[in-house]
Amino acid sequence: MTTFVLATHNEKKKRELLAILLPVLGEGTEVRTAAEAGLGDIPETGVTFAENALIKARAAAAATGLTAIADDSGIAVDVLGGAPGIFSARWAGRHGDDRANLELLLSQLRDIDAAHRGAQFRCAAAVVTPDGREFVAEGAMPGRLATAPRGDGGFGYDPIFIPEGSEKSAAEMTPEEKNARSHRRIAFDGLAGILAEQTGL
Repeated sequence: MTTFVLATHNEKKKRELLAILLPVLGEGTEVRTAAEAGLGDIPETGVTFAENALIKARAAAAATGLTAIADDSGIAVDVLGGAPGIFSARWAGRHGDDRANLELLLSQLRDIDAAHRGAQFRCAAAVVTPDGREFVAEGAMPGRLATAPRGDGGFGYDPIFIPEGSEKSAAEMTPEEKNARSHRRIAFDGLAGILAEQTGL
């Protein structure tokens, strides 16, 4: 059995990533979470999504001796010059406070009309092997921001993000609908060959 470690402590992100990864990895593959592998929080000190994803994957691979999978993702708002970007999870000051982050972003955009509320979810996915090989792929999901939260699904900024070509927010979509088009799906699809190689498929 091939074992990977998934370098995240975010339970909602973990579920989303496993839904995307397990069909790629196939049966007979074990994916340990950061908590299951005994990993603490890994400081995200990079200045890009790709750097942060690699920092997490390198640390997890070094600590466990397993092939590590990580991602860093966030929302980039056009009128804010790409912010919150890598600071998405701590935009309001405290890491992981989804409600506060979302409310702050909405307040910053309260005078911005619909034509100028463009944004995209961005993701960098990384795989680092125990022998030091590193792979990164990136994905984006363009869309626009609503003026108020909609839907109870997803996490983070999903309730205010409406993907391009949809009238639903990401939080109103089923997990299958969201994962079929998401920034994470696109990024990890770019690593599918590498992941399959690690499992011997």
